Amino acid sequence: MKQNICRFFLFALISYLMIQSSQGFQRIAWGTGLWWGEYSLKWGMVYILYVLFCVCVIVFAGNAIWRPKKFQPLFDEMIVIRERLGISRWLLALLVLISPVWFFQYTAWGLVFSDIYIRILIWSLVIFLFAFLIKKGSTLSGWNEYMAAALLTSSEFVIAIPFMNVTGYPFSLGWSEGNRMWDYSILFGRQLYDYPADQEIRVLLDIGRQFVGGLPFIIPGLTIEMERFWIALTVLIPYLLLGLAIFRFARTNLKVWLLGTLWVLIFLKQGPIHPPLVLYAVATVLLWRKPLWLALPLIAITGYIAEASRFTWVFAPGIWLGMLELAGASLYNKKINIHSWVRAISLGLAGMAGGQFGQKVAGLFAGNVQVSPATSVSSVVSVVSAPPEPLLWYRLLPNETYGVGILLGLLIAIVPLIIVLFYLAKTRKWHLNIWQALAVILPLLAFLVVGLIVSTKIGGGGDLHNMDMFLIGLVFATVIAWEKGGWEWLSNLALAPVWIKLVLLLFFSLPGLTSLTDLRPHNFANDVSWLITLTNSPEKSSLDMVPPREVSERALAVIQEQVDLALSTGGEVLFMDQRQLLTFGYIKNVPLVPEYEKKILMNEALGSRAAYFQPFYADLAAHRFSLIVSELLRTPIKDSSYQFGEENNAWVKWVSNVVLCYYEPKITLKEVGVQLLVPKAEPVDCSAQLP
Repeated sequence: MKQNICRFFLFALISYLMIQSSQGFQRIAWGTGLWWGEYSLKWGMVYILYVLFCVCVIVFAGNAIWRPKKFQPLFDEMIVIRERLGISRWLLALLVLISPVWFFQYTAWGLVFSDIYIRILIWSLVIFLFAFLIKKGSTLSGWNEYMAAALLTSSEFVIAIPFMNVTGYPFSLGWSEGNRMWDYSILFGRQLYDYPADQEIRVLLDIGRQFVGGLPFIIPGLTIEMERFWIALTVLIPYLLLGLAIFRFARTNLKVWLLGTLWVLIFLKQGPIHPPLVLYAVATVLLWRKPLWLALPLIAITGYIAEASRFTWVFAPGIWLGMLELAGASLYNKKINIHSWVRAISLGLAGMAGGQFGQKVAGLFAGNVQVSPATSVSSVVSVVSAPPEPLLWYRLLPNETYGVGILLGLLIAIVPLIIVLFYLAKTRKWHLNIWQALAVILPLLAFLVVGLIVSTKIGGGGDLHNMDMFLIGLVFATVIAWEKGGWEWLSNLALAPVWIKLVLLLFFSLPGLTSLTDLRPHNFANDVSWLITLTNSPEKSSLDMVPPREVSERALAVIQEQVDLALSTGGEVLFMDQRQLLTFGYIKNVPLVPEYEKKILMNEALGSRAAYFQPFYADLAAHRFSLIVSELLRTPIKDSSYQFGEENNAWVKWVSNVVLCYYEPKITLKEVGVQLLVPKAEPVDCSAQLP
């Protein structure tokens, strides 16, 4: 009975996928001509062939599932062919493995075949072929091969995404992407700017992220493409280091060590999580079971550095290490010995104390803290006078900013893992007593509550990155379960129930699904006409392509000309946006105006910090700047039915309305997202526009 239910479920799933993918293909082919309805002759025929292919797959799947013996001769022949391939089948398996990333991210067809069901179908075929090719013996494939294929393909999707932005295109690829590179440059590359060396340059970034992102600026002649490549590495390497550190006890089995490391990567990238916190987690796990004389001071230092990076991380390293020590302790007669209790408590307290009191101790040794003018305006006066930032609780539920909402998105990310952990504990394959269970559950609940609250703060809620401490805590719980019986169970997976095998398949697959949908090319602007037809896009801009090189070069020439003209009048030039143009020398001979950077303005606007904006408004009224380089400023007010509606309204209220009152657009370079503003010729009364 159970076997028949599983067969019916598998057949229904395959049929649903084929039907949905054929509907997705129909949307591609429709609108290409007038041969039959709105099909062109070529695309109409291709669509018909695709429908026939889907029908054949459904028929074949039904027979193979319900009458497998009928197809055994075919399966035997496939196995013989595979064995004859010899070592070349591994090369073929590699080509199969990388084919979806090549197709979706590096060919124009990645824009055309964006339908999720078509992508899942291609992914399923890749998993099947790869599992078949790597299998040894007299069977087509097995559960272990399918899971390895799911994990490897998910990993390649996740790894490929950051490299989409590795390009020499000089303008920003996202709302803050360009200015973020400016942030990174200040620590090691402030000599790139025409600005007094003894004056502070404020950036909206903690020292940890400045250091990690800014290391390449020690290289003379660094290009924007090189920095983007480095940034892509920085959002991958810390996760891989954490995986290598966590599963280092499995290093005698290189394959298991590699697969475990890749799982850590894809699971945590569901956040994603800022690299510094991942590095603090690496430090924490390396201190696990180390001698107390070494671990105590180092975990305190780790807690101190974590708090300096972000105050919400203040207790994370200490709690993580306490959880690892207590839940990972050996049991004697189902009890934890006193030595393990002492280690867990002392290390946990040391980590939390380092975060809580480290700054105060450092201040005592450093003497009186001097607050710079920039810091005093933005971080002292404005914080005291500002009302608390609003919490947008609706973002826990499905909304325009984050489609599925924080709660459902989190459940999708963690439910397979929770089921597996619960199964291991319930079946006593993971042995832990009540204190160890509490050592896992209570910290996770604390991290969960903090993450949910922070995710509702205005400016957040667009993804799961504020669930960072909770997600890393789950990874630590997993490694404890793995070490305490999970690995032995996984090694004998053939004996496990089918339903838990399916959960494990989801466990390895779901983290890659979002990345699969995000894979797309950006560099086919010259192929726009046929892409607009096949993608049913209303216009060229909706394809979100990087403009051709001649467009960006022309835009740079216009900006340089207007900058030179503005400086010749004796005024200053404010790069509110696109500061990377200064960083990498695309725009030259510009004295830096470090104030009023876009991200800082947005941060202060979200906190309604009126004191910060007073000097900004005074400078605008006095026409301090002969030219302002900005994104395209707009003034529509939006509600929660729009993506980041509240953030848009804060920007409009505190920035756009006031800037556009005192200044007016002179040139708008829409294709590269740049607006050049100059002072209005006639005096204006902007008191009504001031917040």
